[in-house]
Order: sequence, then C-alpha cells, then structure tokens
Amino acid sequence: MGVDFTVAIPTYNGEKRLPEVLERLRNSCKRALQETQTQSYCWEVIVIDNNSTDNTAKVVSSYQADWPRQYPLRYCFEPKQGAAYARNRAFKEAQGALVGFLDDDNLPAPDWIAAAWSFAQEHPAAGAYGSQIHGDFEVTPPNNFERIAPFLAITERGSKPLCYQPQQKILPPSAGLVVRKQAWLNSCPPDLVLTGRTGSSMLTGEDLEMISHIQASGWEIWYNPAMCIYHKIPHWRLKREYLIPFFRGIGLSRYVTRMLSVKPWQRPVATLVYMSNDLRKIVVHLLKHRFQLRSDLIAACEMQLFVSSLVSPFYLWRHGYLDRKQSENLTRAAVK
Repeated sequence: MGVDFTVAIPTYNGEKRLPEVLERLRNSCKRALQETQTQSYCWEVIVIDNNSTDNTAKVVSSYQADWPRQYPLRYCFEPKQGAAYARNRAFKEAQGALVGFLDDDNLPAPDWIAAAWSFAQEHPAAGAYGSQIHGDFEVTPPNNFERIAPFLAITERGSKPLCYQPQQKILPPSAGLVVRKQAWLNSCPPDLVLTGRTGSSMLTGEDLEMISHIQASGWEIWYNPAMCIYHKIPHWRLKREYLIPFFRGIGLSRYVTRMLSVKPWQRPVATLVYMSNDLRKIVVHLLKHRFQLRSDLIAACEMQLFVSSLVSPFYLWRHGYLDRKQSENLTRAAVK
C-alpha cells in the first residue's frame, strides 16, 4: 500500500520533547492496525532534524527499532537553520499527497490523522487547514492571557469548520497544519522572505507567508476543529524574557505578510495606511495602559507588537530581507 498522508515533525534539539509526540503517534499506528478492515489510507511519519546538536537522531533511531513497519518512521537531517527550511525539506521528502505538521511540543489526539484525512476528502479545494489547538500549561498563565494566546499557536475557534477569508487577514498557525503537497508545489516560491526563528533572531512569520501564498493561488484555507492537538507551554515561555523578544519578532516580520496580498503599485500607500494604524494603536494603548506597561506583561507584549509592526519595513530593508529576489516573491503572490 502506498503512502497517502505524511506526518512531518520539524525539530531542533528535541530529544526531550520528541518522545511524548512519538508515543502518541505510535499508539495511533497500533490503533490503526486493529482497524485495517475499515481503513482506506496509509501514512508515514518523518522527523526533520533541523541541525540539532543534541541526541535527537538517537531518540528517533530508538523508536524506529520497534515502530510498526506498516506506518514507517523516517528521519532526515536539514542543515539549514530555520523552520522554513525544515518545512521545505518535509515537502520534498514526503511521499503522501497530504503533509500534516506537528511541532515537537504538539500532542495530537488519537484520531488526529483520521480527522485530517477525512477533512481532505470532504473539502477538495482546501489547500491547507489547521487544527483546534488547546494550551497545555506547565504553570497558570498570567491574567488576560487570552489576548495573546493565538500568537502562541493556541487556536480555539469553536466546534464548527471555518473557512478563512482573505479579507479577514487571519490564518492558522503551522502547528497542527495540514497542507496539500500540490498546493505547496503550485503556490510557494523556492525561497521565502522569512525563514523562521534561529538562535540569533526571533524573526518569525514564515508559516503565515507560506499559507498566504497558497491562499493567493486560489486554494481555500480552513480551520478543522475535529483535528485536536494540545500545545505544551513550559513555564519559561510565559516569562517576560521570552515573550517580549517573541512579540518583537512577530511585529518585525509583519511587513512581509501584510504586503503579500497588495499589488506592487499599491504598496507605498498601503505601507502608509498600515503605519498610521500602528501609530494609532500605540497612542490608544499608551493612553489605556501607560501606567501598567511595566507590571502588566500582556499589555507590554501588545505594545511591543505594535511598535515592532510600525518599524517592520525599515528593519527588513536594513537587514537585507527584502532584496530583489525576495521582493519578486512578494510581487508574485500579489498578482496571482
């Protein structure tokens, strides 16, 4: 039987996080083996080691030793650091027509693969669709955390499927995202402007850039609540030392994702409109929270997002993210 669905797990130094994810997937394999008479599809699991320096490879090898052979577990090494490079490698390695991405801190429900497969059959125009994602917190989140929860890939949009409309400017995160390989091949340029966070940079947004290209090509983007995963949030990801640089990275990347749907001749005006709106948000936020920015972590994160979004175009130009080739990629998406 050929492979219909590929579960791809990009990871960097994931030796401590991977086992719980792989255990969940191995249990799904065992469950499927008991239901072979009713199952009409087959899958594989690929771990994409994104230049790890720990024992990630050994962890995967230990699981391969007794992994159900009907649902292969494969390992590949991607030396270029960055989530975009790891995802591109996953698409190239995947044998399935559908590629479902799990981060190494995502715990899928037992029926996650089945729900993902069923949704693709029911929605052939869906180029990508995201999961319902619940937070699994090591410690209690701060007050008003729900205001920033979506930025940490927590996606709870109700119990009914939802099609994201381009004018809404809302897209699902890459955690728990399923992408039709053909949609990626037909839509995405070989080199994205954004490549993902690395040790020296918190610049992010590469997942939204990819999905925006797919949507701009005419594919539908959906939220599928039947696909449920739990996102483990350790205590340090709720600290100021992590969150402020994290929101700075989101904001600094925003010019790219904002301009993907804007025609080249409209960009000067669109940039001014976005900057004016960012300034408005900063002023309103200061008036509302100016005495709480030091004590209110959520308000501080929001302010960092607004300020970084304002300076995003200047930062990206100065640091070489918007060279001629990358600008052509933005234009390609806008004219589709």
